[in-house]
Amino acid sequence: MTARLDLMAHGASEATRAARFPNDEALEPSAVRGLEALRGRLRPYARVITAPARAARETAAALGLAAEVEPALRDCDYGRWRGLTPKAVAECEPDAFAAWLADPAAAPHDGESFAALIERIDPWLAQSLAREGATLAVTHAAIVRAAMVCALGAGPSAFARIDVPPLSLMRLSGHGQRWNLVALGPLAALS
Repeated sequence: MTARLDLMAHGASEATRAARFPNDEALEPSAVRGLEALRGRLRPYARVITAPARAARETAAALGLAAEVEPALRDCDYGRWRGLTPKAVAECEPDAFAAWLADPAAAPHDGESFAALIERIDPWLAQSLAREGATLAVTHAAIVRAAMVCALGAGPSAFARIDVPPLSLMRLSGHGQRWNLVALGPLAALS
């Protein structure tokens, strides 16, 4: 049996455009229009799931997909830095920000470290290997990055070296006890 899992980073929100640590924002109107233009162009999925965040749910809805909310796909918890730009954090908390950039296990914002995020996503990804058919998971860029680290068996330091813009799609194929990376690119190119 081959499992297929596509993980999609939700469309652009005000936070992604402003390069802020996200809150639970809506999609930008232009993102909604762009997603609506892609309706009907995606491959068929046996199951569509979404992170609980508004931007993820609105991404699935704009694509015309009925999605089930999956709590495990929630975004990284950025603690007290939510809503702030990295520049603002670096100015207010330079030592904490430097530690966060240097160490994937650091969580000076009193939220979740990238290492903890990867540990959280790994069992969910392993459980997804048992699903028959193709699954689409609409979630956050950080979750896509964490899943890629897990699928490739890379260490937590690889997390910071992966860029996932809005509407990126990562396609995984599962064989036995592991995932293989099939593709990573813009949704429009991989649909």
